[in-house]
Amino acid sequence: MAYHDIDGSRRQLLKATGGALAAGGLTGLASAGATDETVQVNVGFSNTRGKQAAEAAAKSIVWEFAFDAMTIEVATAAVDGLQEAAGIRYVEPDEEMEVLAQTEPWGIDRVDAEVAHANGETGDGADIAIIDTGIDRGHPDLADNLGEGVSFQGGIQTNQWNDDNGHGTHCAGIADAVDNSQGVVGVSTNATLHAVKVMNAAGTGSTSDIAKGIEWTADQGYDVGSLSLGSSSGSETLKDAVSYAADHGVFLSAAAGNDGECSDCVGYPAAYPECVAVSSTNQNDELSSFSSQGPEVEIAAPGSDIYSTYLAGSYNTLSGTSMACPHVSGAAAQLMANGQTASEARSTLKSSAEDIGLSANESGAGLLDVAASLGLNSSDD
Repeated sequence: MAYHDIDGSRRQLLKATGGALAAGGLTGLASAGATDETVQVNVGFSNTRGKQAAEAAAKSIVWEFAFDAMTIEVATAAVDGLQEAAGIRYVEPDEEMEVLAQTEPWGIDRVDAEVAHANGETGDGADIAIIDTGIDRGHPDLADNLGEGVSFQGGIQTNQWNDDNGHGTHCAGIADAVDNSQGVVGVSTNATLHAVKVMNAAGTGSTSDIAKGIEWTADQGYDVGSLSLGSSSGSETLKDAVSYAADHGVFLSAAAGNDGECSDCVGYPAAYPECVAVSSTNQNDELSSFSSQGPEVEIAAPGSDIYSTYLAGSYNTLSGTSMACPHVSGAAAQLMANGQTASEARSTLKSSAEDIGLSANESGAGLLDVAASLGLNSSDD
């Protein structure tokens, strides 16, 4: 919720800043110097006047975005005035999001990706951005598919994108591990993987860092952005970022969340219409006990007990909608490598999904079927 919704926004801001605003007082831009307390916020603006107001209020600028927004450090006492300034669309706390893996997480065979591989479908020519904790750059199942990488952490862009958590590497292997007779194989096997590190070793990252990673993915012209991360609350900045990426033709696959059992609890960014929200199933074609569900879910994929690549060239079994999401990312890469646009790939994946008897809120169109999406017959049918 943005700060311009006065009652709800102030409660959110007080929570985000540990009550600092209550001490400083929300007295507007004129009293910006009345307290040393600062808060990091994301500000969206609609015109030059709004941008100038944000710049004037800023003690420092952390990120500037192409979608008419910026992340700034601002005096807590100035927030109220800034949210009322002409040309300001929103002011919201730059909250942390977290990776969506659970504890201990099988799926290439179940989604018939091996049928695609046997027919020469490898994703060659497509680009997949793993927007996560980075990728283990030396992993023998991933190294041959690695392209560029970038890190966005705390307002600083670097090339230090190597994974220090394991989550991003695990997701990368599901989407696109090399078919090399060792370890594991991905849904795609020859797409180019790009590490967009927006989460730290603890598996958390700020909304603004994640938004910057999504924006960068779009600016590179990549085909797929894989988002195995999320939060239970929305963000105008994140919404702007996914809209920007979608407008640039990026297929955005996003983990629905691990808040099950629930009936309507898809997290963000998956809940945004620009993203394909992916729920998780187990080996019995049941909804995983941890999987979020809701009307935003578009497709399901394997997410329970998934064996994939991990740190230092190793392998690990993890569970979560985080693991379901890159199955869909790899499948989208297959289709886009064959010339489909993001919107065409989205429609194809949904129309070819397998009905496994789950409700629409649980699995959307059904279970991902890579072979069917490519017009191939499966030996399992």
